[in-house]
Amino acid sequence: MRAVGVVEFGGPEALRIVDVPERHAGPGEVRIRSAAATVSPTDTFTRNGDRAKWLSKWAPPYVPGMDVAGVLDEIGEGVSTDLAIGDHVMAIVIPAASNGGYAEQVVVPAESVARVPAGFDDVAASTLPMNGLTARLALDLLGLTAGQTLAVTGAAGCFGGYTVQLAKADGLRVVADASEADEELVRTLGADLVVRRGDDVARRIRAAVPAGVDGLADGSIQNDALLGAIRDGGGFAAVRPFQGETERGITIHNVWVRSYAREQAKLDRLRQLVEEGAVTLRVAKAIPVEQAAEAHRVLEKGGTRGRLVLTW
Repeated sequence: MRAVGVVEFGGPEALRIVDVPERHAGPGEVRIRSAAATVSPTDTFTRNGDRAKWLSKWAPPYVPGMDVAGVLDEIGEGVSTDLAIGDHVMAIVIPAASNGGYAEQVVVPAESVARVPAGFDDVAASTLPMNGLTARLALDLLGLTAGQTLAVTGAAGCFGGYTVQLAKADGLRVVADASEADEELVRTLGADLVVRRGDDVARRIRAAVPAGVDGLADGSIQNDALLGAIRDGGGFAAVRPFQGETERGITIHNVWVRSYAREQAKLDRLRQLVEEGAVTLRVAKAIPVEQAAEAHRVLEKGGTRGRLVLTW
């Protein structure tokens, strides 16, 4: 079968159409005939060699991709599910060797799959699993309760946007950052207060919430530069490894979405929230898989609002 992957690490031009062995669903697994795979910053680490040491246990090609949506076409032995062959489903994928999301067929644990939200196509649905579950995990780790205040940086991005919307669904008060161009978008997502993004965003958050926020989800990867926005004893959710020193009893939570890869109930709840209108799916552009290199170039330029999606 065909996939998009790398034989040698490098820039976007390293991505190419490759032939990989067809896989079948084993015990506890299902197979999806892919229609769409979302392009995420984490995919570039597979492509550019940042994960070379971990990938070295396998022979190339290496196929990126952590989100996929398409048609369920095989159910493995021992799987108990209300899904049926032919159903449109979405899944979070943990790429390993040639089994990543950028492939015509993807095999995943049955617990990594949920139905595509009613009224939405596979392209839109593919943008939800990885970022949606990352946002859910960040909020669960922070453990805030209704009425408490959460700050979200990088709020116009996909992780940030989902975090704002899920936080509002949890009954939290949300302070979010935005550029002038993104302010209306972030308000539309549900933020109660919007402050200007930038190097001194912690100061602006603290000015808006003088006592400090109860928790902060860092979608802008500013790490310790943001600690000043958080009250004593509050929490910080980092989507990249946090290397700095904490202060004032603030708890650092490193958010590893792999730990939620089999949280099917949480993925299905995200589906329900989309159907209820509480969570918004945002597609920046659908791009044929043959143009995967261009998709990575666009992604790395920055400024994309919504997700780029590869289509078969």
